[in-house]
Amino acid sequence: MKAPSKPREVWATRVGLILAVAGNAIGLGNFLRFPVQCAQNGGGAFMIPYFIALFLLGIPLMWCEWAMGRIGGRHHCGTTPGIFHVLWKHPVSKYLGSLGIFIPTVVAIYYVYIESWTLAYAVFSVTGKYFGIMTREGMGEFLASYQGQYPSAHFKNIVPALLFYLFILFINVQILSRGIVKGIEWLAKWAMPTLFIFAIAMVVRVFTLGAPDPTHPEMSVLHGFGFMWNPDFSKLTQSQVWLASAGQIFFTLSLGFGAIQTFASYVKKDEDIALNGLTTSVTNEFAEVVCGGSIAIPVAVAFFGVVATTAIAKAGAFDLGFQAMPIIFQKMPLGQLFGGIWFFLLFLAAMTSSVAIVQPLMAFLQEEFQIGQKKAAWACGGVLLAFGLPVIFFLKYGFLNEFDFWAGTFGVVAFAVIEIIVFFWIFGSKKAWEEIISGADIRIPKIFYYILKYVTPLYLIILLVTWFFQNGLDVLLLKGVSETNVPYVITARVVLTGLLAVILLMIRQVFRREHRIL
Repeated sequence: MKAPSKPREVWATRVGLILAVAGNAIGLGNFLRFPVQCAQNGGGAFMIPYFIALFLLGIPLMWCEWAMGRIGGRHHCGTTPGIFHVLWKHPVSKYLGSLGIFIPTVVAIYYVYIESWTLAYAVFSVTGKYFGIMTREGMGEFLASYQGQYPSAHFKNIVPALLFYLFILFINVQILSRGIVKGIEWLAKWAMPTLFIFAIAMVVRVFTLGAPDPTHPEMSVLHGFGFMWNPDFSKLTQSQVWLASAGQIFFTLSLGFGAIQTFASYVKKDEDIALNGLTTSVTNEFAEVVCGGSIAIPVAVAFFGVVATTAIAKAGAFDLGFQAMPIIFQKMPLGQLFGGIWFFLLFLAAMTSSVAIVQPLMAFLQEEFQIGQKKAAWACGGVLLAFGLPVIFFLKYGFLNEFDFWAGTFGVVAFAVIEIIVFFWIFGSKKAWEEIISGADIRIPKIFYYILKYVTPLYLIILLVTWFFQNGLDVLLLKGVSETNVPYVITARVVLTGLLAVILLMIRQVFRREHRIL
């Protein structure tokens, strides 16, 4: 990358950096997706492949992405097309790196919309908007009506959802327009501590619930923890459990998104990345395992029982967060207050993640097209709005699910395979390892060198191959998709392909203009 006309921003403080990267990782997946995945896949037994994936995939890839980002920063590259080109002087490298812009942008397109739900529900909780609806079916209708899937007595149209969405999109743009230090770092410094205070308050409240109905002692918080953590070891023979655990690690640590490389590109050239990466991982795991694992499922068992909670978990994370929890708050003393705390906690988690995953596109526009900070932020907002409106209006036809699968599920694993091969095998394992341990404040055991070189890429490749034979062909051939939804799913794939094509053309233009290898 050519040197910019003015120095690149660097993080103002180490605490701010760690909180910002942790904020990128800590999102809705910690408080909604994790407890559901754990409950669906063997309870305590799920934690065995989960921690194996953390050790063999999560922490090693975290170090890789931090190291790649720091290398990029030294060459004035804040995004993976440029970083890959630095690591591998080959015409194809920058195009492979395009996924590090495409994936986080696609995820941000629908993530900001879901983020708006959390703030809306925080308001609905405090005002008691949904109070009086005491069945899951009723809360499902409330959510669907809010999303504009059909009019009801609760919402006559989609206008309220659109207003909350536009407000949240505006907030994201404003934070991004202030830059790394005054925007993202500032947000992380107050949002993350507030998030943890709210999470701990919710955990304490859950622990003090006991058995809400004395006539049903089997419906208690302790039974809820038992349901979640008692291991069903027979599940360990099922490949789906291992796939789910690895997927959760990717989702929770935001690996394979390209955002960590962008954040790490703003560190000082000699700054530690080993301890920073490990601290980020540990902070995220505390939020997920300790806080996320101690709220939604235990409280659901306390109020609904194990059988009903199992059904809720199988129905999905949104059912747990937006259908079951609102009913629970109506049965709790000070339910409006705790409902507001719960959904505002989710909002803070979502906000710190959304600004992080938009930053790769921001950096690309600023560094490669010399667009000013504020204009780049508004351009990013325009992209999210243009592609987000189809997601909003065609939600019930599977648009959001299609975006989520190709970017947030398949895409992140595929990109992780590419980045580990480029960094450890093409750039060179010895140079890659030296970069990881350079300036380290902790000593990383040498075993991780061999894990990164052999175990991590093999693990990821097996994961992809297993997925392809178990589910891949069915997904590609649209099996299980209703006839009504097929045209919309195909359209979603065309839209995604078009967005990727535009990014590829932009990258080609940048490299052609600067007379680099095409």
